[in-house]
Amino acid sequence: MTTVTNSVRPRTAEKTRRRGWARLARAATTSVAATVLSQVVLLAVLATGGAAALASTLAWAAGAVLNFLVTRRWVWGRTGRPRVRRELLPYLAVIGLGGLASIGLTTLAGSLLTPLGLPHFWWVVLVDGAYVGSYALMFVVKFTLLDRFVFGRGAARTPATTSRS
Repeated sequence: MTTVTNSVRPRTAEKTRRRGWARLARAATTSVAATVLSQVVLLAVLATGGAAALASTLAWAAGAVLNFLVTRRWVWGRTGRPRVRRELLPYLAVIGLGGLASIGLTTLAGSLLTPLGLPHFWWVVLVDGAYVGSYALMFVVKFTLLDRFVFGRGAARTPATTSRS
């Protein structure tokens, strides 16, 4: 009897581990898609002479909306109308912190680079690098918080917002 119990647990643990890696891969994919969209917005605003703070704010907002819609459904399997207090507000808090970090780092980079008198093209490239770098740094933190508190294992689940997996 002990052998059966021990043989079942590793399979369950392995299955859970594989699901976790699959969820992480899907989250990374949605993050890349949101980053591509935000890059288009960021570069469009910067290329037309917009300030780094405005560009990164608009870019963050565009990526956050796409990321919420896709991540909620594809990564965590949530369907139906989002619950404002259980999903939307916690998501906005987590993403907002990441956005503030991204906007802050991008604005700082723009401010530090402006006095150097670089050609506009290189200024845009370097400010964009700061933006992308901040997103890469925040990905793991955001995924962990979303998984633990908003959509994943530790989140409050209700039948109206959860699909069977």
